[in-house]
Amino acid sequence: MNPLAVVTGGTKGIGKAIVEKFAAEGFDIATCSRNQEDLVALRADLTSQFPEIKIYVAPVDMSKKEEVKEFGDLINSLPQGVAVLVNNTGRFIPGFIHEEEEGVLEEMIETNLYSTYHLCRAIAPEMKLRKKGHIFNICSTASITAYTNGGSYAISKFAQLGLTKVLREEMKEHQVKVTAVMPGATFTASWDGVDIPEERFMKAQDVADTVWSAYQLSPCTVLEEVIIRPQLGDLG
Repeated sequence: MNPLAVVTGGTKGIGKAIVEKFAAEGFDIATCSRNQEDLVALRADLTSQFPEIKIYVAPVDMSKKEEVKEFGDLINSLPQGVAVLVNNTGRFIPGFIHEEEEGVLEEMIETNLYSTYHLCRAIAPEMKLRKKGHIFNICSTASITAYTNGGSYAISKFAQLGLTKVLREEMKEHQVKVTAVMPGATFTASWDGVDIPEERFMKAQDVADTVWSAYQLSPCTVLEEVIIRPQLGDLG
């Protein structure tokens, strides 16, 4: 039986790159997205490339608690335990705290923080019982650096890093690894329409390779936090 990697938001950007990396390494994949058509296309592509693995997909709005819990139930019903959980779902809305529209904070917290919280609560207990597994939370350099126009996005990402630190302390005695991945500007759909050369960004594949490298460490070692930035530094 192949090991199982669960990646939220796996149809685009960093999430898709991580899905493709673990699929290429022989992992069964479970992923979700709000867009059913994107999920169908991803499953068809991966099945064609890697016929030896199984692909599980589900349309999920990760900002909705009940949908996250249902996705967690689906994962827990699969025949093998989760080897890797990557909480990648996220959304970026730029703005100033004192000027952004009403409700932006709630949307950022529900999508970027609560999705991680609820899915970890669904899956971590099974990892704890098996004393095996690795949780990656895709945070951001915005988790450690306050910057103008970060607004509620930065607030949510600071909180996600805090959650990751707490989870690391909780899980260490149960042999479950927890890693915070903090990428800087990565060339994904989040930057569509921005007049910045592509070479100024990191590649999503570089983030995926970093996650894979961290997963490959021996059982006695964990990479707790990793910061990845474009070679020329942060944008902005």
